[in-house]
Amino acid sequence: MAAPVERKEYPISMRLPEADVAMIDRAATLRGRSRTDFVRDAAVRAAEDVLMDNRLIRMSPEGFAQFMEVLSAPAAPVPDIVELAKRPAPWEAGYTTKR
Repeated sequence: MAAPVERKEYPISMRLPEADVAMIDRAATLRGRSRTDFVRDAAVRAAEDVLMDNRLIRMSPEGFAQFMEVLSAPAAPVPDIVELAKRPAPWEAGYTTKR
């Protein structure tokens, strides 16, 4: 008798309201994906986010002290961001496109 083949994919079945399916289908179409691919990618991405949010980060006391020192230091201004913040918004008077 042949050894059983290990499964590489597992089906998941869901019942969803029609409006949810329509929204998923529309978004999947805009991305050029099938419904299955779109839902799988969204579920895996959400699962990764949850797992990363709950991941324990360990460091030595020295490493933690250095980390806190960097966080406590004053932020260095980024010239391009400072310039951007000073420009009027597109809906404000005085707005001009940057050339």
